[in-house]
Order: sequence, then C-alpha cells, then structure tokens
Amino acid sequence: MKTHKKVSVIPIYLVGLSWLVYALLFPLHAPVHYLLCAVASLLVFIIGKAVFPDKVYQTREDQQETAREEEQKAQQAKDPQVAALEKERDRAVSEMRRLNDAIQDEKISAQIDHLEEVTGKILDQVIHKPKKQPQIRRFLDYYLPTTLKLLNAYDRMDAAGVSGSNIDTTKEKVEKMLDTVCRAFDKQLDALFGEEALDISTDITVMENLLAQEGLTGMTMGEAEEKNDINLEL
Repeated sequence: MKTHKKVSVIPIYLVGLSWLVYALLFPLHAPVHYLLCAVASLLVFIIGKAVFPDKVYQTREDQQETAREEEQKAQQAKDPQVAALEKERDRAVSEMRRLNDAIQDEKISAQIDHLEEVTGKILDQVIHKPKKQPQIRRFLDYYLPTTLKLLNAYDRMDAAGVSGSNIDTTKEKVEKMLDTVCRAFDKQLDALFGEEALDISTDITVMENLLAQEGLTGMTMGEAEEKNDINLEL
C-alpha cells in the first residue's frame, strides 16, 4: 500500500522554545549548561513527537491503486472454479453484446438481448452456489459455445451483403434455431431453482399444517393436508 508522510513541525518548534525558555531561566556559561539544555530539548522533542506524530495519508491515486491491489489479491484468493465461471460469464456476455451491435435484424437483436440476460443469470446462480455446476456442464461445454458459433456465422454471412442459396438458407436455419435456443436457456435457468422450489414447497406444507393444527387458518388438518396433496400433484 503506497502512502505519503507529512512530517509534524511542532516538535521542532517545541525544541526551539525549550532552548529559549532554558536560556531565560538558567545560565548558559559552561559546556555542561549546553549539555543539560540539549538533554532537556531532546526530551521535549520525544514528547512532542508522541503528542504530535507525523501524519500518514493517501492521495486519491494512492487509494485507487490500493483498491486495485486489494481486488487483485481477492481474485488470487478466490476459488479457481468460481474465478473460471466469472471469466466465462464475462467472455460470453461480452461476445453476445458485440454480436448484438453487429447484427441489425431487430428480432435477432431482441433474442440476443434475452440470451445475454439469461446467460448472465445462469452463470451468476452457479457462481453463487458452485455445487450447481454439474447441472450446467453441458450448457457450458456445448450449448453456450455452439450458440455463439451460430451467431458468429450469421454475423459473417450477414456482413457479406449478398444473397445466395447457401447464405440465405443458413441464415434462415439460424433464425429458426434461435427460438429453440431461447426456450432452452430459459429452461436451464428454471432448472437451477429446482432445489429451492422443493425446499420452499416443503416449508409451506409444514407451515400450513402447523397453522391448521393451531386453528389459525380456518381449515381443519384434513383440509390442509388435502390442499397440500393437490399442490404436490400440481
């Protein structure tokens, strides 16, 4: 951490003042007198340093540099698995954003917007709970990179600026495929909440049964259990 020091001048002023006071109160005729005065002024300087110490401070640039250093240290200390997921999220989202800017078709642009948002949410979920990573293994290894590959191919063909059977057919296939991809990404995100949804359903069931048991819901225990059975079937 880079810092600057501002030396306090008050102890120096106190030393000068101590010599002046000593000269007014005591004789300064012999070497021993000067020695005593020097010792007294040294004590004054030490006390002055303790009472008025030097100030250590950081400039704005120093603070920014310190923040960057702390961020780098945090990155280095981070779980490599989480760091890799964050890197993949940033790379994928950045690439989708670039493709979105390059592709002018409004429908595809809206689809890329959606894919960018959902991709970020999927990876954020796994970054928050790394134990879910096995659930998105195929998403990471195949679905996401293949989607980016298709969009890049569409971008290159669209940028060619010509019409032909190969270009037109391929672009049409990609356009149709994107509808399926958007639905698949949505389902992948939804699947990540399966465990939480089950936990919440269980909590609701237990609470409703307890409330019914205490007569706080207006339903009997049998009615509450019947309702819960219907919810579970749904």
